[in-house]
Amino acid sequence: MQAGSILLITHDDFLWQHWRELSSRNWLPARGHGLQDLARWRTQGRELVVLDAGLPQLPEWNDPAWAGHFQDLKAVVGAMRPSDEEGKRVLAAGAHGYVHAYSPVEALDTVLKTVQGGGVWMGPTLLARLLRQIDQNLPRPDNDWAQGLTLREREVAERAARGHSNQAIADALEITERTVRAHLSAVFQKLGVNDRLLLALKVHGVQ
Repeated sequence: MQAGSILLITHDDFLWQHWRELSSRNWLPARGHGLQDLARWRTQGRELVVLDAGLPQLPEWNDPAWAGHFQDLKAVVGAMRPSDEEGKRVLAAGAHGYVHAYSPVEALDTVLKTVQGGGVWMGPTLLARLLRQIDQNLPRPDNDWAQGLTLREREVAERAARGHSNQAIADALEITERTVRAHLSAVFQKLGVNDRLLLALKVHGVQ
């Protein structure tokens, strides 16, 4: 597989050195120093970016300017002290991922592959909060979304869409966590989604 180009934007030399440890088999890193580099990256027809949330003089995450900065890009934001509240604002601003800036490079590699493939990445606590909010605020649809699923797959999907962890689903249904993962894998494939957020939207009839 050909290595993918990735722009790593940070003013912190230590963080840059950490990010550069990403596998050279998977990634071709380039360094950026500010938001102006996003436009250059987009002009070159590239899209994958990791942005240091500690970069000086960044706009607030609720600033409409982010729509332009992130346009046609798949950006992951790395924060030194990540929080669910900031994560919500970052994703609302148009980023595709939110992580600890010093995440192990193996974990960051997984995040980047997920985002590159069209997915969204966030921490488990933030994901659970968002799924609960979706479940509380969106109307219950009909059951068309579940066509083609077995009864057990539907049960697993409904609980996952409400923000339940794999272990909580396993306990509720009296099955193993491994079986839950297998059911979720089948559900994702049958429904054409690749993460729990998209699953929740599918279950609630949004997509």
